[in-house]
Amino acid sequence: MLSASNQAQTPSGVPLIDMSRQYSALEQELTAAVLRVCQSGRFVLGPDGQQLEESLANYCRAKHAIACASGSDALLLALMACGVGPGDEVLVPSYTFFATASAVARLGAKPVFVDIEPSTFNLDVRRLQHCITSATKAIVPVHLYGQCADMPAVLEIARQYRLAVIEDAAQAIGAELCGRKAGTMGDIGCFSFYPTKNLGGFGDGGLMTTDRDDLAERLRLLRVHGMEPRYYHRVMGINSRLDSIQAAVLNVKLPHLDRWTAQRQACARRYTQFFAAYGLDRVLTLPVEAPDRRHVWNQYIVRVPEGKRDELRAHLAERHIGSEIYYPVPLHLQECFAYLGYGKGSLPETERAAAETLALPMFAELTADEQELVVREVAAFFGPRHGLTGPKYLKHAAVRQQ
Repeated sequence: MLSASNQAQTPSGVPLIDMSRQYSALEQELTAAVLRVCQSGRFVLGPDGQQLEESLANYCRAKHAIACASGSDALLLALMACGVGPGDEVLVPSYTFFATASAVARLGAKPVFVDIEPSTFNLDVRRLQHCITSATKAIVPVHLYGQCADMPAVLEIARQYRLAVIEDAAQAIGAELCGRKAGTMGDIGCFSFYPTKNLGGFGDGGLMTTDRDDLAERLRLLRVHGMEPRYYHRVMGINSRLDSIQAAVLNVKLPHLDRWTAQRQACARRYTQFFAAYGLDRVLTLPVEAPDRRHVWNQYIVRVPEGKRDELRAHLAERHIGSEIYYPVPLHLQECFAYLGYGKGSLPETERAAAETLALPMFAELTADEQELVVREVAAFFGPRHGLTGPKYLKHAAVRQQ
């Protein structure tokens, strides 16, 4: 989560993310949409929510889209719909946001942590089969930072062992693999509309996608206390409905999503070119886009070598340049999961990523000047010890306009 200090831009620096720029561009539309909901008095499960579900089903190319109160609830509801409960095991990465595993534990099931690929930070499918037991019920691949996991390999293993597949696409709306949208390859896809996401609301919000009629019916039932008809409860559900104000905000923003994604992709290309121009591609490990993917760049993550990550972050902070560490403590080493018995060294690639990675400013409205400043300051930190003699002036149109 981001604090207000991360979001606010200082005159001489670069924010990690600045949501005010997006809001300013859409202020009149957003204000009108929120006012319309207030005047209608239909604040929960109203027409705005139905419109959003229909629009997102179409956008994701899914048969069903079911909105809920948060991305965390989307994961919980998906697991519930797939019948996960006490005694079951669910394979999840450890290098991810807490909700991926906590949703499993909240149902009394056991999270089984799987190591990641060092290049994409996504689940290493080569390690999946070694973690499967007779108690395994499901796999939750995470499309981390905006890039799809290796879903064909995940699905092949799932079919072999008859496991449910729930895609955690909280950071990856609009991402694709071989032309298929994130959230539509497994049994259920889960999305978050937290304000910092590529498609973000004015608070929490979530969505589940599926092509299966039976799962869609169950998800809709579970999000309203298992109630159908009113005050009659067939199953034990939860209260997780997306409110109409959030839906109205997202309806305004959704038509702009692909344009914002293209801007993020341009920012990622510029970063990579600027880093190369300064010779920093020999010092840092830059993020990669795996084959056949459409990366939507929720984050731009670099690996910082030689234990210098925290020093670099402090250097950037002194110059009012935002950064963040996703995630400093892997889930398998979190205190609340100590009962599972994992120790240091259990998941080496996960632990290495937690020690080395740093998120740099990334949002659709980020300018080339701001990116150049970020890269210059990174070069200033590494230059003396690595002999970098990058260009003093990088205002080449070919780089800046991409």
